Amino acid sequence: MVKMIGTEPSSELEWDEPLGRVPIFSYGSGHMLNDITSSCWFTYLLVFLTDVGLSPSDAAIVMLSGQLADGFTTIFVGELIDRFGHFKLWHAGGSILVAISFSSVFGSCLPCKLTGTNSSTLETVGYSIFASIFNVGWAVTQVAHMSMVNCMTSNPTSRVALVSCRNAFTMVANLSLYGIALLIFTLMRSVSVLVQYRWIAYTAISIGCCFVVAFLIGTKEPGLNQPSQDKSLSRISWAHWFKKVLYYQVALVYMCTRLVTNVSQAFLAFYVINDLGMHQSSKALVPAIIYVCSLVVSVMLQETRWSGWRLKNYFSAGAMIWILSGIGIVLLPSSMHNFMYALSITIGAANALMTVTSISMEGVLVGEDLNGCAFVYGSLSFIDKVSCGIALYILESYQGSTKISENQELAYGYSVTRLGLGLVPAVFSLLSAIVAHTMDLPEARRRPLVEPLLA
Repeated sequence: MVKMIGTEPSSELEWDEPLGRVPIFSYGSGHMLNDITSSCWFTYLLVFLTDVGLSPSDAAIVMLSGQLADGFTTIFVGELIDRFGHFKLWHAGGSILVAISFSSVFGSCLPCKLTGTNSSTLETVGYSIFASIFNVGWAVTQVAHMSMVNCMTSNPTSRVALVSCRNAFTMVANLSLYGIALLIFTLMRSVSVLVQYRWIAYTAISIGCCFVVAFLIGTKEPGLNQPSQDKSLSRISWAHWFKKVLYYQVALVYMCTRLVTNVSQAFLAFYVINDLGMHQSSKALVPAIIYVCSLVVSVMLQETRWSGWRLKNYFSAGAMIWILSGIGIVLLPSSMHNFMYALSITIGAANALMTVTSISMEGVLVGEDLNGCAFVYGSLSFIDKVSCGIALYILESYQGSTKISENQELAYGYSVTRLGLGLVPAVFSLLSAIVAHTMDLPEARRRPLVEPLLA
């Protein structure tokens, strides 16, 4: 008992101390490889696959196979991390798998080369295999990285700062990807689409790996069993989370948020080129504007002192902005396509508000129950990946099977791409805002950061 009084309180106070800028920035850089490849995956995969000859429905199958592999992997990886820990080891292994397999996702069909045939079925199977391998590695890295937040500090403000910094690096990754794409699309117009995307993939992998190395060197391995006076250190079972109403609320909000960001990102390139008739460079420029605005808002959110009601209100504000943006996308005529640049600003702000706060709600859900945190992040990621995969499969399959005449499209003005980019995210934004307001988020002690991140 004397030992507990003499040592544990000081250790617990140290764990509750707010983090400085260095550990926060080091942690935030750890998801760069995942983010830059994910940006390429959602923005250009469907465009790339249809450009190389796959039908929209076959391209949707490739996307779905990757999403399902990602989703199921998160469940098993979450359980293994909860059992054995070693966050950085899992992170490094997943990153290696991502780096090796991603170039093949945007490369040529390997089974087609080996067999000497180019059937659409074999191409679909070939791309699906590498898409699945890539997403397995992606899921391992994501769960390990997200699970670290609650094990690095108990300070609620620092936890949100870690999430916000991670989101800021996500914006940097996306901006880097679109900068690379814009440069390659501009300078390599004479080469084939396959070669263009291969260069984008190789460059993205190189940049992402540099940040992974920086993360592994600069981030201290956290432990699952951090100091706490009133908590059992035994591993928490899955049933513990399924009994909590807040688990289902956070799961639904997070799923809707990911549907909003991923579905809109997947259809953005199609929309600006096919529906608005903008220049080819706009499929890199418009997403870049979105992520510049997201980056600015994410950095601003790092300085906010968070509470439960602020998380809900900021999230709802982002959802409302997305609803208005979605209405604008649905109604925007091609003759006013330049207005899309203004909509990009509002979409970027809405994405940042919804993403930072929804992930932070996961941290509130976990609280100090650290020995089950990986399962929470893994299971919610499973819901995210499967739902996004199914949604994109349905929309893309419908787009490929529906033949709309030119006169019909002019009369109604609502293509599947337009509805997928505008209406679907708006509906999920509304649903998530309603659920967020029903949450009872516990209030936690709040301390400011040791150093303001904008100083």
